[in-house]
Amino acid sequence: MADIITFGEIMLRLKPEGYLRFFQNDRMEATFGGGEANVAVSLANFGLDVEFVTKLPAHEIGTAAVRCLDYFGVGTEHIARGGQRVGIYYLETGASQRPSKVIYDRAGSAIAEATGEDFDWDDIFRGAKWFHFTGITPALSADAAEICQEACEKAKAHGLTVSCDLNFRKKLWTSEEAEKTMGRLMEYVDVCIANEEDAEQVFGIKAENTDVTGGKLDHRGYCSVAKQLIERFGLSHAAITLRTSLSASDNQWAAMISDGTQYLFSREYPVRIVDRVGGGDSFSAGLIYGLRQNMELGKALEFAVAASCLKHSIEGDFNRVSVEEVERLMEGDGSGRVQR
Repeated sequence: MADIITFGEIMLRLKPEGYLRFFQNDRMEATFGGGEANVAVSLANFGLDVEFVTKLPAHEIGTAAVRCLDYFGVGTEHIARGGQRVGIYYLETGASQRPSKVIYDRAGSAIAEATGEDFDWDDIFRGAKWFHFTGITPALSADAAEICQEACEKAKAHGLTVSCDLNFRKKLWTSEEAEKTMGRLMEYVDVCIANEEDAEQVFGIKAENTDVTGGKLDHRGYCSVAKQLIERFGLSHAAITLRTSLSASDNQWAAMISDGTQYLFSREYPVRIVDRVGGGDSFSAGLIYGLRQNMELGKALEFAVAASCLKHSIEGDFNRVSVEEVERLMEGDGSGRVQR
């Protein structure tokens, strides 16, 4: 059985070539991606034993998604098969002052219409040590939220560490809906991961002296955010990614983490973006890897930020990097010189 379990939706990703706008020509690239699947692929690339749990139709597109995960070494034994469709998202990559755009077409997807009978969590969690989900999955439907609730309850009963990326998506639900559902699920969470906006949008916890839209972040304000999250939900750790958006093409990328006694900030990387989708997921995977490897907390944070920094240079949802590549960047080799 797998050491780490992730649960969520894997979608078909349709994207115009390069920086073209939607239907600027008649071609779109078709790949797969989705929050918890992205985390699973990263962890498999880091050499960990990980399984992704979802529900997919028993037709060719569903099978293609399973085979994609198999290719990366992600376990697929407990993927339920059934339903009518694979969720889709359309991505238009922005540049300079033009932002990227995401359009969802995922209503009625197999996982959104799944029920608790599709998953035997006692069997899924047998021998596992870690469970990861995001705030996207319970936003898909009332049934998906109930499945997440049952999964969290079973994970704690089996003694697993539970991590959650809040991942608020305003196109899926309102802040009020998110707070009601996520507040209940967070009772089971040990490690909470959020971006610079999530805590405010879901729980009304705002960092002082920060204007995300204006590209102004006061990093020290996030110490209070982390402290409030830890105290409110009894977390072991709270981690927050810190993205200063200079434009769609150029960001500053960093993060902080707290265990309630120390508040650590990572190195900040200047990032020229190739594809930012999956950046937060790659951070989550890097942090899970670091904590599972019993790294000192500051090193685990630096590993997560470096892994995510590299993801921004890779097209597609998945972070196709190795531990060695991440460690090379952590050690200061960010020159991008050709490796011969």
